[in-house]
Amino acid sequence: MTLTVIKCRNLKAMDITGASDPYVKVSLMCEGRRLKKRKTTTKKNTLNPVYNEAIIFDIPPENVDQVSLSIAVMDYDRVGHNEVIGVCRTGIDAEGLGRDHWNEMLAYPRKPITHWHPLVELPGRATSFDSQGSCSSPKPPLTP
Repeated sequence: MTLTVIKCRNLKAMDITGASDPYVKVSLMCEGRRLKKRKTTTKKNTLNPVYNEAIIFDIPPENVDQVSLSIAVMDYDRVGHNEVIGVCRTGIDAEGLGRDHWNEMLAYPRKPITHWHPLVELPGRATSFDSQGSCSSPKPPLTP
């Protein structure tokens, strides 16, 4: 399964400089447990990062309907802990757009499906990022 993180826009400023150092962390989930995680590179000092990075998870085709992806946009901090800017979810246990995107991916397994997903902040306003691939938007090579 391939998820391509394309870009984010209008992210919340998390640093004192008025910007953030964002990266995207994607966790493959099954029944509430994280099976695997991957992340993009960190983009320095921006609220509108462009990634165009593919994140690949090897999932047997017979199991693809049992998993979900938890997607978190994070702010990298050299000192202290990295902070969550916002999160979204796609997959079997997602709601709304996240579920619709997943169902579309399952219906057209070899077709890239691209959607913007709003981020939910753990307090605050929502913003969004664009993903393409198989999961949030599949372009799967679902590798057997």
